[in-house]
Amino acid sequence: MQNLPKSKVFIEGRYRKLTRDLPQTVYFCPECKGHPRRRKKCERCEGFGKLSRDSVQELVAWVVGKAFGTRKNKFHGSGREDVDVRMLGRGRPFVLEFLNPKEKDVDLAALEAEVNRRNEGRLEIEGLCWSESSRVRELKETPHAKEYGLRIRSLEPLDLEAIMELANERIQVEQQTPNRVAHRRADKTRERWIEILEISSLEGQENEYSVRLRTEHGTYVKEVVTGEDGRSIPSLSSLFGVACECLELDVMEILSSEGSELAAPKKTIPFGQIDS
Repeated sequence: MQNLPKSKVFIEGRYRKLTRDLPQTVYFCPECKGHPRRRKKCERCEGFGKLSRDSVQELVAWVVGKAFGTRKNKFHGSGREDVDVRMLGRGRPFVLEFLNPKEKDVDLAALEAEVNRRNEGRLEIEGLCWSESSRVRELKETPHAKEYGLRIRSLEPLDLEAIMELANERIQVEQQTPNRVAHRRADKTRERWIEILEISSLEGQENEYSVRLRTEHGTYVKEVVTGEDGRSIPSLSSLFGVACECLELDVMEILSSEGSELAAPKKTIPFGQIDS
């Protein structure tokens, strides 16, 4: 019997991640990979199969997938942030792909509201609309600069007036692959640019500062702060003349590749259209 083609439905929107304990996609245990049999004896995840209770993907797909009548889905984000990094501002664009939906006449506005109601204080989505498969490649292949908000601590007080002389200058940085991702990324040196937009003291916090930074896509921001023993040159530590560490990091905006605000998304396909 000939296999019938599988149907798919695509929706897109933006998400804001408001906590520092939420991965973008399902965080399977690296030891058992979440396998139903292997995870039972896995000491790493204690039989859970995952290293986090939930994810952006799951919190959105549990609600939307139920309406479509399918649990099979793939999450496609325009890049991703670390688990301990919040995604704020207008949010990060994403496309959710559902396989073999049994229903297609669903109210996306109502589903958006339900996702937000269930996840108040943790996750928000907006602009949920119908999309198509070509948007997945567009999201994955289009480079985006980012704007970040950082809370940093320095060993000694910083000279803010001298630092602001660097404001809005595009500084070229050479970054060798950080040690924390060396197990999954090629060890090579990448050239990236950064721009220091603002810096101010945090009231009541000794030698702690708020920094607003704009960076090229693919920049390792935490290492831009510390320099990681010369693996990022220059770093904020070397530019400021004082060793610094990153205490908290937030993505404030997803920008164009050159650092300007993104244009409005293209018009999406008609309501309920399904790729097959």
